Amino acid sequence: MDGETGELFEKLVEIVKKLRAPGGCPWDREQTHESLRPNIIEEVYELVEAIDSKDYDAMKEELGDILLHVLFHADIEREAGRFDINDVIVGITSKLIRRHPHVFGETKVKDTEEILHNWEQIKLRERRENSSHASLLDGIPKSMPALLVAQRMQEKAARIGFDWEDIKDVLKKVHEELAELEESIANNERNSRIESELGDLIFAITNLARFLGINAEMALRKTNEKFSSRFRHIEKKLRELGVENPTLELMDKFWDEAKEHEE
Repeated sequence: MDGETGELFEKLVEIVKKLRAPGGCPWDREQTHESLRPNIIEEVYELVEAIDSKDYDAMKEELGDILLHVLFHADIEREAGRFDINDVIVGITSKLIRRHPHVFGETKVKDTEEILHNWEQIKLRERRENSSHASLLDGIPKSMPALLVAQRMQEKAARIGFDWEDIKDVLKKVHEELAELEESIANNERNSRIESELGDLIFAITNLARFLGINAEMALRKTNEKFSSRFRHIEKKLRELGVENPTLELMDKFWDEAKEHEE
């Protein structure tokens, strides 16, 4: 960190302290980790949206908002006497050095796959120093969207060799899960059983995405955007015609029209 960056960082730290101090902002003084939780989640999603749209001015702003949250949470803990922003920086610095022995140590690696494998092994070793029952899957936030959790679990398992060898096997698994879901529906089984089979199918499709090197969450986001664009086209056409109770056939016509425009 050069001198200018250090001065700017220290100024921001002091601003956050002043906001939280007696005589500061009443709203800021009232905030807790829990009250700020929804805000930081929203800020992360706003950053993701800026990245997706390649809006670099927005990205700069959203990164600033997230940095503010980091400092804010750290300052709450400073007031409680448990840790402060310096402890946060020391912690992440030590972790980065510890988990990059191929950069800061003597470990030799041949490719990114080996780096990721070593990373997971180091993390697991660290957890087992604190608990003999630590799992490679520990550390995946349960509050993340289920699709992301599924892909992260699969990635972690794959890094120690628990994975399919050929994409044909992955596709076969997808077809098997679809057949089981169809059977459950045909047999009119209870909803919990159908839900379970549907979950297995989604998990298998997520695995297929991972095997193809595709982020399942991003793939679904793009499909959501595509659906939204086509559906809005249908609505626009219906408004232009003054149709309030359209037939499915008419809506399908405009759906296909929207697809043609995309192509």
